[in-house]
Amino acid sequence: MALVGANVGVAKLLSEALPIALIAHLRCVLAFVVLFPLARSIEGFPRPSRAVLGNLFWQAVFGTAIYNAGLLAGLRLTSALEGGMVLATLPAVVAMGSFLWLREKLSARQWVAAGLAGLGMAAITLARLGDAGGVGSLLGNALIFVGVVGEAVYVLLAKRVAGQAGVYTASFWMQLFSAAVLLPFAAPDYGAVAKLADPGLGGLLVFHSLTASVACLVLWYRGLRRVPAGVAGVFTALLPASAAVTAVAVLGERFSAVHVVGFALMGVSVVLATWPKRG
Repeated sequence: MALVGANVGVAKLLSEALPIALIAHLRCVLAFVVLFPLARSIEGFPRPSRAVLGNLFWQAVFGTAIYNAGLLAGLRLTSALEGGMVLATLPAVVAMGSFLWLREKLSARQWVAAGLAGLGMAAITLARLGDAGGVGSLLGNALIFVGVVGEAVYVLLAKRVAGQAGVYTASFWMQLFSAAVLLPFAAPDYGAVAKLADPGLGGLLVFHSLTASVACLVLWYRGLRRVPAGVAGVFTALLPASAAVTAVAVLGERFSAVHVVGFALMGVSVVLATWPKRG
């Protein structure tokens, strides 16, 4: 989760230097090249059923294409600090999606978490509206929230095929489908690949791909083998925290009083939404 949050700042730097579709496409290409030998050596690379492959395709559309498009486009307009805070609404959005789509019952605590996430979003939105130059950030935050919705749909789709394909195998197919979906949008900008000759920019893209699309996945699922999912969920609070640290310490962004309020609301929302139940 700390790596996911840190990647918000990395994604912002990449989005300012390269076309959005090209970044997302190359990230997926690098990821499936790395995931193929892992899936083959660890899981034997069994071919999933047609139903599972279809589900993985839609996971790729929502969880990779829409999520990355919203995140990267939004980060061109808003700060990495606020982008990380918007991403922190994910647990609450997933809970609401489970209620509306999968007809799962929500506990009182989950309803409160959703409300706090909404208040956190409202706090940074009001700050943008009150800022004469804040229209761009408001639009940027909205685009990132579209990405959050895409990621939430991915999570809900993943619930439907959980356990029907190995982690590495499923991730390989997702990244392959994602690269294919993004190719028509990235192809016109392929000339910009020449910019990756800059070691700094090329290194950022490799770091972004190998951490966000490979390492984070491996660490998360290996961790889930050792602790309950509810306990693991609490650590999603590190996402906005590490995004904030990266934004302030590396990108030099300013942490205002409104951000403190929004950050506190988001943090409590994440903990409430993911804290394990008694029993």
